[in-house]
Amino acid sequence: MRFVLIFLALLITAPTMAHQLKASVTTVLFNKRTNNIELMHRFYLHDTEHAVEHLFPGSADILSNKEDQQRFANYIESHVALQTLDGQPLALQEVGSQIDGKFFWVYQEAPIPKDIKGIRMSHGALRDLWPAQVNMVNVEGKGKIKTLHFSQDDTWLEARFEPVAKTSN
Repeated sequence: MRFVLIFLALLITAPTMAHQLKASVTTVLFNKRTNNIELMHRFYLHDTEHAVEHLFPGSADILSNKEDQQRFANYIESHVALQTLDGQPLALQEVGSQIDGKFFWVYQEAPIPKDIKGIRMSHGALRDLWPAQVNMVNVEGKGKIKTLHFSQDDTWLEARFEPVAKTSN
């Protein structure tokens, strides 16, 4: 718990030291209204600018070049995967991406499988460039929020959902 509080404190103060903190925040939302799992990946724009310099040859421009923004979104999508707890892949579809203030957002979604009891997730975005990169994931919409931290050698982490208590009338 102490690590989570320290990490959140760093995220809050990070805009003033964005060049020093390699971190992203992803929300995995089980949206009952749309019946989709919605992924919202948030990366510091400063980090994305440095990443495209390493990822794409030539003079990539994440700020004003839509093709470079799409290439970066494709890179993120290629480094994120979801599975059911028994290892069945969940096919993530591209929804889009955008620059919003100091952040670059990438959006994905997949249908919610029937009777899902949890997910397994892999999130290696930018960790191939920067081993110190930390990707924090909040899983919401299925009981208590679950938080996954991808750092060091983490490849697959899981979030299990508590059974919903049935009420009798």
